[in-house]
Amino acid sequence: QVRLVESGGGLAQSGSSLRLSCTISRSIFIGKILGWYRQTPGKQRELVATISVGENTVYADSAKGRFTISRENAKNAVYLQMNNLKPEDTAVYFCYGELVRAGEIRSKTYWGQGTQVTVLP
Repeated sequence: QVRLVESGGGLAQSGSSLRLSCTISRSIFIGKILGWYRQTPGKQRELVATISVGENTVYADSAKGRFTISRENAKNAVYLQMNNLKPEDTAVYFCYGELVRAGEIRSKTYWGQGTQVTVLP
């Protein structure tokens, strides 16, 4: 009934930038916590950044100073601005959402399908 739709992935050169977007498909759901995780073959999925309703943010050490997470509630969207990209940023990036349905108090976790980011040396 609700899904997280990602866009913005692609191919980039080292030192360049990409901006990932994720949209909650139904406006009656609010992202209590929204964020981005990434995963490469043979590795466990890892946190990149999260942002709360109150716009408190958490970043992985690898993302600090280079990536910025933000949200635009009017568009039910969360973004990840990735600057100064490095080859080690290459991964499938997954949108994460701890979503609360309007009028309810319990949340549920949702994942996007993933978008590929490839950074060339």
